[in-house]
Amino acid sequence: MSQKKIVTAIDGSDHSGKVVDTTIEYAKLLDAKVIFINCHKRFPAIMGQPYRDKEIADILSNAEKLVQPYLERLEEKNIPFEVRLMEEPAGTMISDIARIEKCDLIIMGSRGLTNLASLIVGSVTNRVLQTAPCSVLVVR
Repeated sequence: MSQKKIVTAIDGSDHSGKVVDTTIEYAKLLDAKVIFINCHKRFPAIMGQPYRDKEIADILSNAEKLVQPYLERLEEKNIPFEVRLMEEPAGTMISDIARIEKCDLIIMGSRGLTNLASLIVGSVTNRVLQTAPCSVLVVR
């Protein structure tokens, strides 16, 4: 029997802490490995060098800083994990990673950070619910 895998998606919103707490509970219960996802904004497409490289470095640095406290919580609880810092769109990436990694469960928040792309409440969550290859646990 292969090890169970859980995809956990966070965006740094207020729900992210609850999502990680729930992930820790389920990872212990299932003896599962966590694939930890954060989907950062898209890299700039129309920008010359060296400005584009600097913008990409800044985006990745901010994403790493955002996920670090959550990763420390997983480490403290001895939960095995991998980190994926991915480009938007989050709704597509979360389901794609779960499919590719043959995950057993996706855990995510009911709402994320508000921005122009997510004016529809829970649009990323709704997209994942429609396209996920496995069960989805939505944390409120």
